[in-house]
Amino acid sequence: MDELTTPSTLPSARRTGPDSPTRPAALQLEAGQPWPLGVHWDGQGLNIAVASTHAQAIELCLFDGTGRIETHRARLPACSQDIWHGYLRADAQPGRPLGGPGQLYGLRAHGPWRPDRGHRFNPCKLLLDPYAREIVGQFNWGAEHFGHDGHHPLQPDPRDNAATALKARVVHETFDWGDDRAPRTALADTVICELHVKSYTRLHPGLPEPLRGTYAGLAHGASLAHLQALGITAVSLLPVQHWLDEQRLVALGLSNHWGYNTLGFFCPSPRLAADPADARNEFRRMVRRLHAAGIEVLLDVVFNHSAEADEHGPTLCWRGLDNAGSYRLPPERPAAYENYSGCGNTFDIRQPRVLQLVMDSLRFWVGEMHVDGFRFDLATTLGRGDSGFERDGPFFKAVLQDPLLQRVKLIAEPWDLGPGGYQVGNFPRGWLEWNDGFRDTVRAFWLGGAVTRGQFAHALAGSSHRLQARRRQPGESVNYIVSHDGFTLRDLVSYDFRHNQANGEDNRDGHGHNLGWNCGVEGETDDPEVLWRRGRLQRALLATLLLSQGTPMLAAGDEIGHSQQGNNNPYCQDNPTSWIAWSLADRALAGFTARLLALRRQWLPLRGTWYTGLPDARGVHDLGWLRRGGTALADADWSQSESRVLGALIGDPGRAQASGQRALLLLFNAEPLDTDFQLPRGAWTCLLDSAEDDPASASARHDGTDPDSVQGRYRLRAHSVALLAGPVTTQPHRPPAPLAPDPP
Repeated sequence: MDELTTPSTLPSARRTGPDSPTRPAALQLEAGQPWPLGVHWDGQGLNIAVASTHAQAIELCLFDGTGRIETHRARLPACSQDIWHGYLRADAQPGRPLGGPGQLYGLRAHGPWRPDRGHRFNPCKLLLDPYAREIVGQFNWGAEHFGHDGHHPLQPDPRDNAATALKARVVHETFDWGDDRAPRTALADTVICELHVKSYTRLHPGLPEPLRGTYAGLAHGASLAHLQALGITAVSLLPVQHWLDEQRLVALGLSNHWGYNTLGFFCPSPRLAADPADARNEFRRMVRRLHAAGIEVLLDVVFNHSAEADEHGPTLCWRGLDNAGSYRLPPERPAAYENYSGCGNTFDIRQPRVLQLVMDSLRFWVGEMHVDGFRFDLATTLGRGDSGFERDGPFFKAVLQDPLLQRVKLIAEPWDLGPGGYQVGNFPRGWLEWNDGFRDTVRAFWLGGAVTRGQFAHALAGSSHRLQARRRQPGESVNYIVSHDGFTLRDLVSYDFRHNQANGEDNRDGHGHNLGWNCGVEGETDDPEVLWRRGRLQRALLATLLLSQGTPMLAAGDEIGHSQQGNNNPYCQDNPTSWIAWSLADRALAGFTARLLALRRQWLPLRGTWYTGLPDARGVHDLGWLRRGGTALADADWSQSESRVLGALIGDPGRAQASGQRALLLLFNAEPLDTDFQLPRGAWTCLLDSAEDDPASASARHDGTDPDSVQGRYRLRAHSVALLAGPVTTQPHRPPAPLAPDPP
């Protein structure tokens, strides 16, 4: 057995910094229970349970109210199946009781310091409880927070960091949820808006200044009114779990604005709270208000890596508690880390206690915080077994059988940076997936990229070639054109190239392949022709997204023309680059977006089940595809990319109308010139034409009740989408020929 690393081998382990030169007092601990994991107050004392497969001892350390002086310390007296546990009875301590709600604490772990075998135990370093409900203190990047010696990385650093290390606080509270009800919106009716709590609210003129940039600001009526007016049914929040700013960013005077660097998986970040001391309840009140407005709350969660970075990073939690039992380590070089996240390390979901941490965190956010679902960052990592991605792996099985998690929405970002990491379409049934194939195909169709009409049609119709064969539903495709990661919608039609100089990486970061088009001028311009073209394209892209088959996702701000000045990776820009400029809002574009979503609710043009392209008993085709001349596309038409004009005749839309107008016709013209489109027989009413110069007035004219109708030919303007309603037709239309999968 490896030698136990004790304070005798690291002599300063009993010293807790310049403010506490004396040895902490001893505590009297009972055995307690190995569950639940973490530190929990039961009304009489604290039960402490900490998982570590390789530790040889775990210590509980208590601190005074300043968090700088370690007052008491004791080893956990019992270990059951790799769970170290103890119980601190408050009334058993001499003098005033210790360990009640509000108590600051940390952990120390003893074991071998053998980086060459994957072990990095160093009891000189105070560690966070992985199950902490509240993290207090301001982290500084002092050398004392690194477990290894900066000059000799394979040797432990002997300095004690307790005085300045982050601490956990014991939490015991109740919250009155009142009559809170989860909206549980059906997938066919779900419209997601991805937003950042601070970016969405920081410059909102309708919010009181103290609430801007906070959970309370998002819960305010002014914020909710905009989401409701658009027709949003769910917000997908960029990470809100307690995160750490990377050392490189801090040195540059920047911060990790997006929050994809989690340190506390059970803690709402206080930096997003109007009252940081009440972040948990402020978050709960936000959820309650959103639910009352009919809006679900989805959280972006980052279980693929932690804030401890690579082997050169700090020792904050898992690295010091059980490095080899927490992270994926290369078998041939266990002193390093497998880096499928691109952030230095990768959690090892194969380890039972890591899987338990993820599951416990998910249940916490659903059960105690009432969230309605999750978007999993780099979710392929969660399915990685010993030999690659496993769609029926332990994590997916655990979620499938969990009674609490079965009823929430689960969305995968279906890739990571490891071998075989691109897994779009391969997640289990019931999971939604970000569909970057839809994104790239639609961008290419409208902005001049290489794409065929067949690929565009498949993207519109739920990407059936990816999902249908696996018995999955069209709604499991999360369709998006823009997300937090990349150009905004306005920038997509304003820039050919990324402009990320402010990020401090010499413009090397962010996507280089954006499929954008600046419409003739790079960046801002007052050229009326360029602005006209950009406006047309933004409306056409929004119409394609919101009228397609699948679950649509908007990026907050795209509906009002938000720009990031060409920065397509502003993860470190906590400033007006990322903050939505409400004062510059394109109100006409917002009205157009709301109209699109109203039409989607009313008609659901492409229903939530798969189409066959075949006729029914009446000879009516459920879905057919037309050339501009009104005839069905022939087999050769699907693989050519010269023509950017296409019609989708929908004989069986998602919702039948009492008026009897059950057939819909979606028309697309991505070419630079107007064209005439031959309509099927009968009279057709225009519900929407994205080329109208004033979309608001167009909505009033084309609301489906206008007695004026069109027959024969429809003038389809350049860079536009039109939606028409008309009679059921038996005109035959061929289904699309089989296609190769979309390129990743």
